[in-house]
Amino acid sequence: MLLSIAYMLMVGMAAGWVLRKLRLPSLAGMILTGILLGPYALDLIDGSILGISAELRKIALIIILMRAGLSLDVDDLKRVGRPAVLMCFVPACFEILGMLVLAPRLLGITVLEAAIMGSVVAAVSPAVIVPKMIRLMEEGYGTDNSIPQLILAGASVDDVFVIVLFSAFTGLAQGGRVSPVSFVQIPGSILAGILIGCGAGVLLALYFKQVHIRDTVKVIILLCISFILVTLEDSLKGAFTFSSLISVMCMGISLQKRRGPVAMRLSVKFNKLWVGAEILLFVLVGATVDVSYAVSAGAAVILLILGVLVFRMAGVMCCLVRTRLSLKERLFCMVAYMPKATVQAAIGGVPLSMGLACGNIVLTVAVLSILITAPLGAFLIDLTYQRWLTCETHGAEPGRP
Repeated sequence: MLLSIAYMLMVGMAAGWVLRKLRLPSLAGMILTGILLGPYALDLIDGSILGISAELRKIALIIILMRAGLSLDVDDLKRVGRPAVLMCFVPACFEILGMLVLAPRLLGITVLEAAIMGSVVAAVSPAVIVPKMIRLMEEGYGTDNSIPQLILAGASVDDVFVIVLFSAFTGLAQGGRVSPVSFVQIPGSILAGILIGCGAGVLLALYFKQVHIRDTVKVIILLCISFILVTLEDSLKGAFTFSSLISVMCMGISLQKRRGPVAMRLSVKFNKLWVGAEILLFVLVGATVDVSYAVSAGAAVILLILGVLVFRMAGVMCCLVRTRLSLKERLFCMVAYMPKATVQAAIGGVPLSMGLACGNIVLTVAVLSILITAPLGAFLIDLTYQRWLTCETHGAEPGRP
């Protein structure tokens, strides 16, 4: 196991550095490292690590969402208002609609199978988007119109909505029925997650005010509470539903509102943790990729993925109607909402494990959506943010008088 971790970290860092020098996203190098070292290529990653891959990826997500919460200014988010709410579900609905229109024609599958495929592909990746948006907030790009905050909030809630739809569609495919309760649970899960996270943040703020401990210990406490929340969500399914990942981010937000200086210091600590967590996350995502599926998919699957991305971008544009954002800022939001990785890696193989007829093709589309959209989306964000967004520090777009 230790040798496998050494391979993952060293090769992942080296590949990320090489791609960064080529002006490409470093995460693409990490994903390629996972593909190369994974079970479908050189098979150099120990099976015990692959067995807990989902848990390790979740730890990385917790780190980046906590970092986002400690950095996110709720007052800026309130200024956004309606578009922030719409971004949580409208783009995903448009993408699923696109899958229902295109997939039966391109792949010859049923409408229900297309719905399952759409619910797998429709989720954006917080692991790709959140670090990029935090960087924008730190550099002051787009913050005058709260663009990074808008995308951060949407990406954090979008996954909850899509996973509930995925559960409903796979239940139908197995001969079950969709209960209206399952859709009522979506806002309930989000609201419960917000309340639990904010409550935990308030209690921690009071505790940190009364008890003086090192920031490193505070980081450990935050991580432990986050792990407990994630475990509770899994163990309480059916009895009580809440989104633990939203709770994690809201805990950071609540702590930041009440103990700003402490939150700023803790954010720096989580930035350092993310250096290693990012490599593990994307190498493990790459390790789930079966290259033989990707090669055998053909042009139809690639055309499908690009086609539903157009639907998704149209959904983002609809969310931004009647806002004061410029055309360039709206275009940036459209490309920034493209990347997919973590949810697709987590649930892409579920239909196959359920024995559904569409299992292989769903997994293939999930894999290719990661390979196409994660590097492309990250690359386009890096390429466009300085050109299309206003820098608050200077009060004008770079290059503009």
